[in-house]
Amino acid sequence: MSENFVAPGQHRYLRACMVCSIVMTYARFRDEGCPNCEEFLHLQGSPDQIDSCTSQVFEGLITVADPTKSWVAKWQRLDKYVRGVYATKVSGQLPDDVRTTLEEEYRITYIP
Repeated sequence: MSENFVAPGQHRYLRACMVCSIVMTYARFRDEGCPNCEEFLHLQGSPDQIDSCTSQVFEGLITVADPTKSWVAKWQRLDKYVRGVYATKVSGQLPDDVRTTLEEEYRITYIP
């Protein structure tokens, strides 16, 4: 079974990271954090951060098996991320303090 498998009936618990757009269950964000953004989002074990930095409102799904070789991953700017399931569009806004940290400390330009 794939580590990204979502059991039937669990889709309502899916959330997408507002920075990298990876889609996982709330429980996985809580238990593992975001595999691409944990360094600065600190989602693991933090329900408040998960609620603030992930969204239940997203469109489209892309499954990326090998981000370095996938033209779709390059087109969606996912080629530097881990393999997994990603949303094509995520709705929501990161809190101002998280945006400031991204831009000032990590030199990451956040594009909502």
